Order: sequence, then C-alpha cells, then structure tokens
Amino acid sequence: MNTFRYYQLIQVRYADTDAQGHVFFGNYLTYFDEALGGYFQAIGFDWKALSNMGLDMVYIDAQCQYKGSATYAEMLRVYARIAKIGNTSFSVEFKINLENSDKKITTGSITAVVIDSKTRKPHRVPNEIREAVAAYEGSIPA
Repeated sequence: MNTFRYYQLIQVRYADTDAQGHVFFGNYLTYFDEALGGYFQAIGFDWKALSNMGLDMVYIDAQCQYKGSATYAEMLRVYARIAKIGNTSFSVEFKINLENSDKKITTGSITAVVIDSKTRKPHRVPNEIREAVAAYEGSIPA
C-alpha cells in the first residue's frame, strides 16, 4: 500500500505545546491513538464492537520519527492505515502533515495485540476486523 485512505484533522491545542512553543514530542503518539480510533470507526469496527466480543487490544510497540514540528492552532492531517495483520497482532502506520501541505511532521507506527478481556491472553485478530480492513483498503495487509 502506497497511499493512506484515512486521515483525521486535529488542531494543535495550546496544552499540546511545550515551553519552546511546539507540540511536545509525546503528544504525537496521542494523535496517532486518536487517528487509530477514527480509522476503526471509518471501517465500521470500533472499540465497542471489539469489547462486545469479549476482546480488547493493548499496544506493545510505538515508534515515532520526527521530521518537523507543529505549533499552537495549526491544523494537522493525521493519516492512518493498517500495515500488517498477523495472527494475534496488527501494525498501524501513521504520518502527520500540516493540513493542505506536503510538510511532513512525523511518521510512525503502533503495534497492538488483541487480547481476551477476561484472561488478558492474546487472541486471534477477529475475522470481522480482517474483513472490514479488506473492504476498506481493498486487501488484507499481510
């Protein structure tokens, strides 16, 4: 996959910035998390659907590469896509650009493991997620 089908607009809040006037580095991971939630809503399979199956997900890895910076009140496009679906985990790729610009702010990824809500043990990624991603993206990333 070379393109991102999903993006979410996020406006930088004053509280997101640090004493230097730009977004505090850890807040980009929050932006990734918000975009992942929006992505799952866009494919028609949100967290509540996972919860209703007796499942949850936990993040086991997060990466962020900083290419630029954003400041208060700027509008950001936070792009998200499922890059890989394994047996019990999936990986999500992100990039953040300034809105209406090719100026790249960050790229990154999150890997999540699906778990049984009661036992907290890994659980196979549900077919419903695989099918929703395939329908949205055109294929299941392997």
